Amino acid sequence: MKTRNLIIPVLLLGFTLSLFLATNLAGLNMAGIPQEEAARIPKEVKTVFEEGILTREARLDIPFSITNHLYLPARENMHSIFFFKVKNADLSFTPIGQTPATPEKKEEETEAPPEEQAVPTKLQCDSHIFLQVSRIEKNAPGEVVKQIYIPFNFQVDSSSYEPDKEELYTTAYPFPPGKYILSMAIASQDLSKIGTQYFEFSLPDPLSPHDGLDTTPVFFIKNIKRMSSPEIMAEVHKDFFTYSVLQIEANIDRVFSSKDNFEVFFYIFGAQPSETGRYDIEVGFEVYKGEELAIRFKPGKYEAPLVPQPLHLKQTLIITSGEEERTETRDLGPGEYTLSLKISDKVSGKSETKTIDFVVK
Repeated sequence: MKTRNLIIPVLLLGFTLSLFLATNLAGLNMAGIPQEEAARIPKEVKTVFEEGILTREARLDIPFSITNHLYLPARENMHSIFFFKVKNADLSFTPIGQTPATPEKKEEETEAPPEEQAVPTKLQCDSHIFLQVSRIEKNAPGEVVKQIYIPFNFQVDSSSYEPDKEELYTTAYPFPPGKYILSMAIASQDLSKIGTQYFEFSLPDPLSPHDGLDTTPVFFIKNIKRMSSPEIMAEVHKDFFTYSVLQIEANIDRVFSSKDNFEVFFYIFGAQPSETGRYDIEVGFEVYKGEELAIRFKPGKYEAPLVPQPLHLKQTLIITSGEEERTETRDLGPGEYTLSLKISDKVSGKSETKTIDFVVK
């Protein structure tokens, strides 16, 4: 199986640059905050964190939820991606650039042209995000390893604004291997409202010897683009995350139509390069509905442990009519399925199988 000709070089370049990214991102100030303040979280937020971290009790001034966590290698660290959802109404979007209200027009004044009245108003949320990451020591929060501040400013047109809609956002940062608890806060501009959540996560050591093969979390991609340069500060993004020079929109819900992009992305730990420095990895992809095999793809072959693989949601069926047989290609029908990945490292002889569930509607 061959991957798309253009995407492979981009992804491999992204992996190479991510090794550089980890060191530089960790050493920068946050969002232009003065050096003496860069490592601090406001005492109002710190107090709320301290009140809730032991019991993991969230504060719901601004309700939100941390829904997923992915990670990808970045030198000796792991680039950790956190997905969270928050309702538009809870972010207090307000109009910007709006002409102040004027007194009632005199009778002789004419109304503004319809095209002027139809210009949508821009809405913006002006909030703060604070991240505090602590090591878990003896099953309890221990040393604080990082404090991060990120301005949370997004604009939308009032014509498309849906107050009750929950939007998906991401933020990411590289951390060393270990077990951690993330304390996360979304706060109003004046800190009068502070919402918090707590999230435990673990990161493996990408440089430690592996007895067998393992992978980062396997996930599906909706879209992937190359950026002109990697991000050098922690940012918040809507619907996508960044990994070095890559902008990746993941299908976190794992729900597809037969026409949707169906592509998996993951990194393999424990594979060994040959004496010439090249990898020889093979991955077999199969789709099952329950115990029944629905699709078997030709195995993919890879010369690097970073695997982006486009697949498809089509079945080739053998139709029998009397003594005649013919093949027919059909879209995969609605239902619940499992994608099985059978990974083999031809250099070391190691193998591993991973699975990920998905739904076709």
